[in-house]
Amino acid sequence: MKKLLFAALLMLLLTPVFVAAQNGFDGTWKMDMNKMEFPKKPDVYLLQDGMYECKTCVPAIKIKADGQDQTVTGQPYFDTMAIKVISDHEIEETDKKDGKTVSTAKRTVSPDGKTLTSDFSDSSATNAAPVTGKGVWTRVAKGPAGSHAISGSWRASKFEGVSDNGITWTYKVSGDELTMTTPTGQSYTAKLNGTEAPYKGDPGTTSVSVKMIGKETLEETDKRGDKVIGVSKMTLQADGKTAKVVWEDKLHGTTGQFVALKQ
Repeated sequence: MKKLLFAALLMLLLTPVFVAAQNGFDGTWKMDMNKMEFPKKPDVYLLQDGMYECKTCVPAIKIKADGQDQTVTGQPYFDTMAIKVISDHEIEETDKKDGKTVSTAKRTVSPDGKTLTSDFSDSSATNAAPVTGKGVWTRVAKGPAGSHAISGSWRASKFEGVSDNGITWTYKVSGDELTMTTPTGQSYTAKLNGTEAPYKGDPGTTSVSVKMIGKETLEETDKRGDKVIGVSKMTLQADGKTAKVVWEDKLHGTTGQFVALKQ
């Protein structure tokens, strides 16, 4: 009897804290693009002798840079890529899946060769309007002599004007379950005990698991088939209106973090 009474008292004491922590995540969140820390590991490209390579893509890509659709394999979001050389400092990329354009990007290297900008439109993982914006990368190393200016190593430094549909999501806690939805059509409903659940609306993610760590941190693990491809931890801050999100990209071996704001 004493043991049962202690167990009941412990549950009574812990439950309000646990529920309060869960409910702190309820609502719509948005990434603060001015408070992002990007991966230290650079992206590496080579464009030379009519061939384009993305050496840090997983799997790596090597195709003709003739402006025509070239077959690529192992990419869940697209199955062809076309690289068109506009000038010695600019290229255009068009990705398609099943013959339909899913993303475009115009990538331009600055005259001094130190900065790469990419104006993009991406609907490869959306069931609605594409995600649009501009990314900026800083050169880490030059490409080989005689190669296109885009060749070399580049580290992401900032993103500008990204459409809200690409940086906004909503959580809803109900009992022991968390539901996540995005404006681009991704969603899941998973128990907060680490049990795997289907991840819907993303060609590159098949399942997800979520769990609470302590009182204020929500950990999400994403899988593609049987392989873990990403882990993120979202920690509520004292004001209840901001959260710190630390993520790890298992495929590319990179990490980063950003601040999220409750809307």
